[in-house]
Amino acid sequence: MLAVVAALVLAADITTKAIVVAHLRPDQPVHLIGNVLMLWLTRNPGAAFSVGTGETVVFTVIAFGVVVYIARTARRLYSLGWAVALGLLLGGATGNLVDRICRAPGLFRGDVVDWIAVTRYYPIFNLADSGIVCGGILMVILAMRGYRFDGTRSVYEQEEPAGGAAESPAEPDADTVDTGSTVDTGSTVDTGSTGESAERTEP
Repeated sequence: MLAVVAALVLAADITTKAIVVAHLRPDQPVHLIGNVLMLWLTRNPGAAFSVGTGETVVFTVIAFGVVVYIARTARRLYSLGWAVALGLLLGGATGNLVDRICRAPGLFRGDVVDWIAVTRYYPIFNLADSGIVCGGILMVILAMRGYRFDGTRSVYEQEEPAGGAAESPAEPDADTVDTGSTVDTGSTVDTGSTGESAERTEP
C-alpha cells in the first residue's frame, strides 16, 4: 500500500507540473474562483510553501534523507494507516526531489514548480506539498491514538470496572455481631432430691 500511494502522488505531481509548465506563464495567473483559487506558475528554490528560499541544497539533502528513512521503515510496516501516511510523505518528498535534481538552475539546486494559489495571502504550493502535509497530519493522528508501525495499538488508559468504583465492604451491624464462640458452663446443676415432702406419723 505504501508503494501504491507514493506512486500515485508522484505520478500526479509530475504530470500536473508538466502541464502547468507547458501551458501557464508566471505573470498570468488563471483565476478559477476569483481571487480565492488560482493557477499561478512560480519557481520555488525553498521548501514546501516557499519556506527557506535560500537553502535549496539543504532541503535537497533533507528530502533525500526522508526518502531513505521511509524506504527502510517499509520493511517492518504492517499498519494500513501508517502505510498511507508514509506513502503520502514519500510521494510528496520524491516529487519535489525530482524537481531539485532535474530542473534549472542546476543539479540538486533546481527550483520546485508550484502552481496552486489559495487567495493572495497563502503560499503557492503543488500536489507534492499537499501530500507531505496530509501525510504529516495523518501521522500525528495515528501517533496520538497509539497506533504502531506493526499494526498494534498501545493502551494508555486502563478501563474502569463495569460497575464503576469498587464498593467498600459494608460495616457489620452492631445487632448482628457474632463473637464466634459458644458459651458452655461445663456443668449440669442437679439438686440431688426428688422434692417429695416427708410424711409424719403420729403414735
